[in-house]
Amino acid sequence: MLKAAWLIARKDLRLVLARGAGLVQALLLGLLLIFVFSLSRETGEAMNGQGAATIFWLSSAFCQVLSFNMIYGLEEANGARAGLLLLPMPLQSVWLGKALAGLCVILAAQAVFLPAAVVFLGQTVGEGWPLALLALVLTDLGMAALGSLLGALSQGQAARESLLSVVLFPLIIPILLAGIRVGAGGFSEALPEGAESWLGIVAAFDAVFLAAGLILFPFVFSGDE
Repeated sequence: MLKAAWLIARKDLRLVLARGAGLVQALLLGLLLIFVFSLSRETGEAMNGQGAATIFWLSSAFCQVLSFNMIYGLEEANGARAGLLLLPMPLQSVWLGKALAGLCVILAAQAVFLPAAVVFLGQTVGEGWPLALLALVLTDLGMAALGSLLGALSQGQAARESLLSVVLFPLIIPILLAGIRVGAGGFSEALPEGAESWLGIVAAFDAVFLAAGLILFPFVFSGDE
């Protein structure tokens, strides 16, 4: 299953990079959010760390939605979804492979969002950056696991695609809050109390949706066939 997932992830990343438009759209939207919020501060005034972390994760969340819609739309555009269903491999490989591809896209986008947040929002690297980095990785894992599951739900019927964002954002609120609270310590603020508890919440979220993806994805992905 892991080998098949890696092949699917590699194929999706090649297609995403070859087409480019969807990736550029996700990057530009995130950068636009950071730039627009930077206009709310006075000249020379630095935004507090929690506010900067909030804007960073909001940009990441929008990037996640666009990325998984784009990744799952690769097969829908040319009717290749049935081909994935007929491959001699567990369907969970599709979910895992697309989650890996989406995770790579999100991390690449965040590599652009992070310095943009530092520059435009007047941030410096705080003492809590190691825990903030750990929170970023754990939060991204949860976003990828959930995004890959809901990305499958967004395909096949236009009505379901229009509801993807509505369903997604309430579900990722716990890990976004954790990323914001711990991420504030990675910027110019001191690490908040209870950071370890927030990391525990993210780890539990990851475990729940990794298990949910493994169990539910075959029913979700093959439901329209």
